[in-house]
Amino acid sequence: MAADPVGVRMAPASHLLGHKLDSIPFSAYHVVIILVLGFVGFIEGYDLALTGSLLVLARAPLHMSPDAVRALATWPTFLVVIGGFAAAAMSDRISRLTVMQLGVILSTLCTLLILLVHNFEQLFILRLITGFFLGFTISAPFPIAAELMPAQHRRTYAAIYETMLATAFTLLPFVGFILADHPRGFQLVGLPGGVTLFIAPVLIYFLIPESPRWLLRRGRARDAVDSVNLIVRRCGGRVAPLTVAELGCSREGPQERLPSFWKLFAAGQLRWTASGILCGLCGGTVYYLIAILLPKALVNQGAAVALSFGLSSIVFAASIPGKLFNGFIMEIIGRRWTITGAFLSSIPGLILMVMAHRTGSAATIVFSAGALITGFTTLSCFPAVRMYLSEQFPTALRGRGHFFGESFARIFAGVIVPFVMVSHTGSPTIFFGTMLVMVVFGACIPFALGRETLGNLETFTEAVPELA
Repeated sequence: MAADPVGVRMAPASHLLGHKLDSIPFSAYHVVIILVLGFVGFIEGYDLALTGSLLVLARAPLHMSPDAVRALATWPTFLVVIGGFAAAAMSDRISRLTVMQLGVILSTLCTLLILLVHNFEQLFILRLITGFFLGFTISAPFPIAAELMPAQHRRTYAAIYETMLATAFTLLPFVGFILADHPRGFQLVGLPGGVTLFIAPVLIYFLIPESPRWLLRRGRARDAVDSVNLIVRRCGGRVAPLTVAELGCSREGPQERLPSFWKLFAAGQLRWTASGILCGLCGGTVYYLIAILLPKALVNQGAAVALSFGLSSIVFAASIPGKLFNGFIMEIIGRRWTITGAFLSSIPGLILMVMAHRTGSAATIVFSAGALITGFTTLSCFPAVRMYLSEQFPTALRGRGHFFGESFARIFAGVIVPFVMVSHTGSPTIFFGTMLVMVVFGACIPFALGRETLGNLETFTEAVPELA
């Protein structure tokens, strides 16, 4: 028996169960889990980044004032934060799968209803509701996958998930480019995300099992074993089934008392909580400035509407191979070096984006080169950043910790910074210089505060962490 970093007594059963899950050979069913959760990431990423296109496409048809533009740029993301905090309070007490399913259904429904919008007030209300339930969904796939995927294959999940997310971010500006001159463009741009309402919930219900680790923590040993054995069967039955007797506990053991939410900040945990949040905050700031404000910034800096969408697509298109690359190397050189390298490598690209407006007729080429570098580096750090964040917490806190970490980072990255920067999008120095400052700061965090995890959920996060 050992104490975990939040003071909850651990049973060897959790180690045995985790070892069984990690021993299952990679199979087609693991690919199914990756693709279904990746599809969730695709639709939620599309819905999340939709604000950037709406700021451009809806401004004239809905006669949006500067105050309306600022409100649409910031308040829906603030509701994502509120939804994330609400989900954080719920996720370790009720099924994380249920939290994600609820968020998927309601957020995609609101995106589909944009087809019926006729004024700014209707659009704003729908985006607020969408934002709240995106907070339920946008963070859920990583703690779920961290507990379903074998440790050695989490990089595969992270790389593919983030690639599908990047595909959504790339598709959205392209759709905006196609609809730039359409009178109903702001209504039609949400359609690719909205129609998934009839697909994603079904796939989640039938193909994603409940986390065995979470079930065991809730005292449901039989259900935990059944969930493990379901995964074993779907993976081809290449390892022996698990039994309750092997875990050394009764079929229905006592439900472990969940530690207080404040244990996220307790001695032995605070440093790791902070390091995961700050890595996400720095990368997220660059993401939100590009996803929400880049099309508007380029228009304000003299680019045509269609060209602004095209250049935005370049940034996210470059992140597709970048995320595959970072997902590959994160198990070789570690999460911390991958994150640090992604931030440092983006500095030349951001300098090119800052200086492009001074290069005359070559401005588009210089900016495109900077966008490709930035997309391949900083915007591609999230396979490592998000898995790194999820692995900072023991099972009893992983759901709340991951939701809280992403939501707390989003307050600054997705709300405060866009709110301030929306008035400075016309200045390349301020707009792109802010991103430059954040990547320099972010490169220092993993080694100033962090620790390497490499996916050892039980032996690493369930043991008392050393502070040295």
